[in-house]
Amino acid sequence: MTRTTDIAITAIAPAIWGSTYLVTTEFLPQGYPLTVAMLRALPAGLLLMLVVRRLPHGLWWARIFALGALNFSIFWWLLFIAAYTLPGGVAATVGAVQPLIVVFLARAFLGARIRPLSVIAALAGMAGVALLILNAQATLNPIGIIAGLGGAASMATGTVLSRRWQPPVSLLTFTAWQLTAGGLLLLPAALWFEPPLPALTPANLTGFVYMGLISAAFTYAIWFRGIARIEPAAVSILGFLSPLTAVILGWIVLGQSLNALQFVGVFVVLASVWLGQRAGRSRIASPAKVTP
Repeated sequence: MTRTTDIAITAIAPAIWGSTYLVTTEFLPQGYPLTVAMLRALPAGLLLMLVVRRLPHGLWWARIFALGALNFSIFWWLLFIAAYTLPGGVAATVGAVQPLIVVFLARAFLGARIRPLSVIAALAGMAGVALLILNAQATLNPIGIIAGLGGAASMATGTVLSRRWQPPVSLLTFTAWQLTAGGLLLLPAALWFEPPLPALTPANLTGFVYMGLISAAFTYAIWFRGIARIEPAAVSILGFLSPLTAVILGWIVLGQSLNALQFVGVFVVLASVWLGQRAGRSRIASPAKVTP
């Protein structure tokens, strides 16, 4: 399978993640961020565990819970803090620093070269996201800024370590382990900090099924597949497609208007994604797989 095909398949994941903004606001009960995050990860992980019927062994227990925390528990927790304390545009723009962090973490953990084109692509993507969703009335909250940066660093670290730690199991098993670990870590926080969910409507149930099966199990399986096949800097730059999809769906489905700067932002985001893939043409060597 060609690298272009691998990139196209991996890009499906952030494109679908962009739809979660629409699903969350239109289909899910509001005010339960930790519970929603837990129900997005844990049922999907347990369902996949029933399919693969395999548990980690030895050192992989610690590694899987570390990855589950970085990719899901910590990332989603800090993401929700940023979302609740910052305007949406500011939160998304701060979170867009993730690909830039990945460039330097990949150097530290994987020995990847820091390519100037990768840095330019990451900075261009941040500018494109800002044009898409930032407005002049945006306010800054220090807690929200710290949470946004922390969430980006968490997901960036999880992305790089998911490349470094490739277990000798199938991709589906690797995804099942991480989703289950992340959901289990979110469970006590959801029970402690949030009240029980109200009676769920058919629309709520539809939203939860979509978030678990499509936006979690399916997307993270192809996302981790991409991490295993493509250099992390090129994978992470595809994350800019998430806010782009969210804006386009808001325009098409919700009838939201787009101004001239937002159309420029669409072009800049797409250009940054293209540059990011050009920068990653010469692959880094795949890390040796570690056996338990």
